[in-house]
Amino acid sequence: MCGRYVLEIDAEGQMRAYAAQPARELDWYPIFSIAPRTKAPVVREYVDESGQLQRTLELARWGFQPSWAKEKGPRPINARFETAASNGMFRAAFASSRAVVPMSGYYEWVETETGKQPYYVHPTDERLLHAAGLTTAAQNADGEWDVSFTIITREARDAAGDVHDRMPAFLDEDLLADWLAPGKLDATGRERLHGELGDVSERQAQTLVTHPVDRRVNNTRTVNRTDPGLIAPLILG
Repeated sequence: MCGRYVLEIDAEGQMRAYAAQPARELDWYPIFSIAPRTKAPVVREYVDESGQLQRTLELARWGFQPSWAKEKGPRPINARFETAASNGMFRAAFASSRAVVPMSGYYEWVETETGKQPYYVHPTDERLLHAAGLTTAAQNADGEWDVSFTIITREARDAAGDVHDRMPAFLDEDLLADWLAPGKLDATGRERLHGELGDVSERQAQTLVTHPVDRRVNNTRTVNRTDPGLIAPLILG
């Protein structure tokens, strides 16, 4: 699974990376511990009223909450790759509400005799990772639309598999445009894109490495989310 991640590129850097415009006022600075139920940037595309393709960067809440879901119902932070294109909760979003969740890396934990040891999984270089995401929107009491998202995860490979059995499904630059393309996919289109995501995400997994980090990242209530030391390599005794 993916239960916490890092995005250390500011809003301006993300907009340059994706050639995107802010959908609304967007103020983002490097965050080294993004937790479920909090807001984080996502990239989406749509066709505006003049027929022009628009790519936007906006904040969305992590935890998929369709408009029909009960207020106290589940808000899944991950969608399994194996069923994301066919599952009842995610099928419609896979067909027409796909997004990219930018991240620099993510955390996983290994159970030890002394407690949970966190590890940071990240690319071998400093490039931005494009996690495959799905979005949905619900209208709030003020009549505005609140966007929420989930991250697609797959069976872990290579270094990621050393610390957990699941990992985010990452896109490459070539698949990014197809993934974001607006419009509703039929069953054949969903099957094609699902297969491409499987192939590409497996190759992307080969570019990741992992290292242990300090356990202070474990507590979401006390951790300093802006502390870059959270991802510093730790030598285990």
